[in-house]
Amino acid sequence: MTQTTPLADARHLPLWRRPRTLLFLMAAAMPIAFATWSALLNNFVIEVAQFDGSDIGWLHTVREIPGFLAIGVIAIIMVVREQVLGLVSLLLLGVATAVTAWFPTLGGILTITMLSSIGFHYYETVNQSLQLQWLKKEEAPQVLGLLLATGSAATLCSYGLLVVLWEPLGLTYNIVYMLAGGVTAAIAIFAMIAYPQFEAPNPQVKKMVLRKRYWLYYALQFMAGARRQIFVVFAGFMMVERFGFEVHEVTGLFLINLVANMIFAPLLGRAVARFGERRTLMFEYVGLVCVFSAYGGIYYFSWGVVLASVLYVIDHIFFGLALALKTYFQKIADPGDIAPTAAVAFTINHIAAVFLPALLGYLWLVSPGGVFVLAAGMAAGSLCLSMLIPRHPEPGHETIFARPIPAAAE
Repeated sequence: MTQTTPLADARHLPLWRRPRTLLFLMAAAMPIAFATWSALLNNFVIEVAQFDGSDIGWLHTVREIPGFLAIGVIAIIMVVREQVLGLVSLLLLGVATAVTAWFPTLGGILTITMLSSIGFHYYETVNQSLQLQWLKKEEAPQVLGLLLATGSAATLCSYGLLVVLWEPLGLTYNIVYMLAGGVTAAIAIFAMIAYPQFEAPNPQVKKMVLRKRYWLYYALQFMAGARRQIFVVFAGFMMVERFGFEVHEVTGLFLINLVANMIFAPLLGRAVARFGERRTLMFEYVGLVCVFSAYGGIYYFSWGVVLASVLYVIDHIFFGLALALKTYFQKIADPGDIAPTAAVAFTINHIAAVFLPALLGYLWLVSPGGVFVLAAGMAAGSLCLSMLIPRHPEPGHETIFARPIPAAAE
């Protein structure tokens, strides 16, 4: 990537070399490694490393440390372009995923998880920034929905092969991790070579940005990070520990989620464009309160595996509405604040993620249902915050309490 192309001139490039195409390529590449790692993780750590609830909590705490340190992206983009940093991070994620099964001990898994997590979180930070810079506000919700669907479609192919071939071919964790990580790494290298460096029209502020008028966005990011960690860490772990799901069964559940995302993600993007961020986020949080409460009921009232599986799929669909949080920020932000605020927001999103998995891992040993009841309470807190979003957010009108004043005023 030596050629620099202004974003306005990119329309003259062949379709496959344009910025939006690169966004779709990266959207397809990242889940191949990360989602495969996630699908195999619970079975891998239980069967190979004999993890218990406390161990899995510590694993996810380590995994989230780079997310907490995502603010370091601000320092890196002072000397490295965001697009380059994003692709290098994607390459690191692929390579680390490929060698995961080489380290089947607690120490080894924690170490390789840290490396892959650096790649994942730095990629996600930069990718979110590039999406909001490269997409127009009026098209962002629909395109973000399509990007989500693209990632689901790409992962569907690898998951489908995993479900069908895991037992007949006697696949191993090492083979699957090597293939998935290798594909992601290869796509990252291709993108480095094939695409020019795109120059956005608004230079980004290369220092930490904390603005009072973004306070609601920060609060929603914090609650989203805390709430999502409970699902990511413990919902899948529950399916293996409580219901004895095997690798192909867990992956089959992931396949259903992927198909659901392919169908619903574009519709969710349209819903955000039509109903606005306030209504869609409120709908998401009401749904999550119900889902997490039902998760708790599985333990307190011994509800069955079918309900748990249905809730797992519904949970994924609701989380797709989180794209409304991105478009809310895009509407209220100064154009030059997108990159530094994306880094700050990722750090805020991961404040609770650093300590919550390990802490709740101990609660899990005593009361698994209590973990999900706590998540329902967090979703309720997010619902209250979402009610403060105005119907038409814009700079100077970030909350229902703010007056529509010039964006420069804070």
